[in-house]
Amino acid sequence: MVGYLVLLLLALAAAAWWLGRSRAVASVNGEVARLHSLPGQHGMFLALFTAGPALLAVIIWAMATPGIESSIIANRFAAELSGMGVPQVEAFIRDARAIAFGGVVGFTDATKEAAAAAYRSIHATSLWIIWIVALALAAAGFFWAYGRIAPAYRARHVVERILRAFLILCSVVAILTTIGIVLSLIFESLRFFQQVPFYKFLFGTHWSPQSAFTGAGTEAGAVNEDIFGAVPLFAGTLLITFIAMLVAAPIGLMAAIYLSDYASKSVRAVAKPVLEILAGIPTVVYGFFAALTVAPFFRGMGESLGLDVASESALAAGVVMGIMIIPFVSSLSDDVINAVPQSLRDGSAGLGATKSETIRKVVLPAALPGIVSAMLLAVSRAIGETMIVVMAAGLAANLTANPLEAVTTVTVQIVTLLVGDQEFDSAKTLAAFALGLVLFCITLALNIVALRVVQKYREQYD
Repeated sequence: MVGYLVLLLLALAAAAWWLGRSRAVASVNGEVARLHSLPGQHGMFLALFTAGPALLAVIIWAMATPGIESSIIANRFAAELSGMGVPQVEAFIRDARAIAFGGVVGFTDATKEAAAAAYRSIHATSLWIIWIVALALAAAGFFWAYGRIAPAYRARHVVERILRAFLILCSVVAILTTIGIVLSLIFESLRFFQQVPFYKFLFGTHWSPQSAFTGAGTEAGAVNEDIFGAVPLFAGTLLITFIAMLVAAPIGLMAAIYLSDYASKSVRAVAKPVLEILAGIPTVVYGFFAALTVAPFFRGMGESLGLDVASESALAAGVVMGIMIIPFVSSLSDDVINAVPQSLRDGSAGLGATKSETIRKVVLPAALPGIVSAMLLAVSRAIGETMIVVMAAGLAANLTANPLEAVTTVTVQIVTLLVGDQEFDSAKTLAAFALGLVLFCITLALNIVALRVVQKYREQYD
């Protein structure tokens, strides 16, 4: 129902644009030069005031309605819910919502069925209300804006102010979202460090959060601080990232050099899109490839050489992750190499240098800052990867530098700690936020270094 309403409002906006444009042209008898704003700007003015307020009302309704409906259900069934705790009440309302909209729940009873029926009735009423309000706002906005269209009306200024406000709003939303993510990580991490000392988390060598409590429960048992040492996770992350970059950096860079300086236009037109297809493959597919093909291959090769290779090894995960990052490195490096001025190549050729000498002694030094930043961004991409490591490297938090053994990474442990129903006041769950904060700081530092490298050395070759 809401989707149909949005489509209707968009159709009304399109019709309003056409009517506004036509009215602006008719108001000057076809002499467009007499208009202050272009006919299309008058049409945009009418379309914005027809659909804008109505769409804003729909967005507010969509954000506010679930909470309001849940509150109404909780108040209507207050007697039945009086003996339940907050988690049980939330589960009851969630099940009632699922039953009302055809979802699947574990079990049901007469109270949940009654709540679902009430939920359907309330939701249907709210749908009718938003339809009436949205159409009323659309009609009011249309008639008000339609009456304002005149040759001297400054529709262009109004449209530009509205669009500028919309762009500012989008920027503010992005900034506030980033700030919210950072603050949530910081506050939850501080709660974790109140239970586990900071130095034991960063420098401890034993990671086993599943056995976080020495007692029977969260309230009675004390937190075992010694099993939250994250060094094995950091070591596993760095090991797999190092292997991935050993694969991605040379292959991606050589591919970029070939495509930019050696390949013909026809070859480049085919090879570059084919290479970048790798970037569009879902990471879970890479994980299957690593677990079912690459890992058994390395294990069989190791057995033939007399080596003990784990079925889930850092080597398999790192190699497949490197294959995944190749298009990332090659695309960024290709853009940087192509940005080197042709005059540098021509000058080197004029001095008698061969193409390979020009690339080694002129092009690559000129493009080095951009290539370094591309490598650092690729490292950030590798550090944040999850699915390949889950499926190919395992979950064992081993502190080792042997690529033939199983290791785990920070991202994998974050997923493991947050799977299923969790208590967000326990050290076991809060450890995921501490790991996320460390991961955020590492990737942020790498990105800042990459940007600074580009900013510092780019001016030499402009």
